[in-house]
Amino acid sequence: MKSNYLNILGLAYRARKLSIGEETIIKDIQSNRAKLVLLANDIGPQTRKKITDKCKFYKVPYELVDNRETLSNAIGKSQRVAIAILDKGFANKIKSLLG
Repeated sequence: MKSNYLNILGLAYRARKLSIGEETIIKDIQSNRAKLVLLANDIGPQTRKKITDKCKFYKVPYELVDNRETLSNAIGKSQRVAIAILDKGFANKIKSLLG
């Protein structure tokens, strides 16, 4: 069941409804474009704190999910530790699958 959210992640990526890269994600959180942030469970402590603090401040939900390899494979990019979902529909679907 849990791996289903990875399929949605792949779809969201192909639909260009997510952002990757720490700086981009933080900009998207600040501009209220990010609807949900997914963090790899093996993300570095500094990056994790930086992103979760921003999420809390701007009231953007975030979830700790699989490791960076699993996340990266879902969108076909390597070494991704954080992904921001920019579409409410995709964000809600992923939240319901993770919930």
